[in-house]
Amino acid sequence: MKKNIWDLYAPIYKTAMKSDEKIYEFMYDRIPKVIDGLYVLEIATGPGLLAKHVAHAANKMIATDYSDGMIAQAKKGDCPENLTFEVADATNLPFNDNIFDAVIIANALHIIPNPEKALSEIDRVIKPGGILIAPNFIHRHTGIGSCIWSCILKIAGIKFEHQWSEKEYIDFLRRNNWEIVFTQSLDARIAMLYTECVRKKRKGYDL
Repeated sequence: MKKNIWDLYAPIYKTAMKSDEKIYEFMYDRIPKVIDGLYVLEIATGPGLLAKHVAHAANKMIATDYSDGMIAQAKKGDCPENLTFEVADATNLPFNDNIFDAVIIANALHIIPNPEKALSEIDRVIKPGGILIAPNFIHRHTGIGSCIWSCILKIAGIKFEHQWSEKEYIDFLRRNNWEIVFTQSLDARIAMLYTECVRKKRKGYDL
C-alpha cells in the first residue's frame, strides 16, 4: 500500500474508528496492565489514539508509523510526557537490538505485504522474554457488515494483503515462533482477535 494513502486519510482516521470504540475500550483497560513500568515500542500507531491512552502505565513509550501524516496528527493535542512519536517502517526499524520490553502492533500485520519481515524486526528489537501485543482484524466468512466495510476500505485504497481467520492468524504467529499466551475475540465492524505473545526461542535464548 502506498504511503500517501495513509497520509491522505490521517486527518479523518480517528473519526472513522469511532464506531469501533468497544474494542479500543478493551485495549485501553488491558494493555496498561501488561506494559506497567516497561519500555514500549508501538508500531503503526496511526494518529496515536492507543498510545495516548496506554502510555501512562509504561516507563517510556515510542510510538511509530510509516505515514508522516499520521505522525503529524499523533503529535497534536495532549500527550503523556513519557511518550514520543517517530516515523518508522515496520519492516526496517531504526532501533538497536534487544532494547524494548514490549512491542505493540495493532491492526497492521494484515496490510503489510511481508508481515514476516515485520515480525522479524520485532524479534530483533525486543528483549528476550519480551511481550508482543498484536491485536489484528480477522476475517469471518459470515457477517454482511464485515464484508461491506471491507469493500468500502478496498474502494478507498486500503487493501488487506492478508485475510486471516482467527485460526489462521494464530497459526501465522506460531509459524513465526511466537507463543500465544492470551487471546480475546472482539466484535466490531470487522472482528478483531486481541493477542499477547512471547518468543518461543530466539537468538540462543529459551523462554
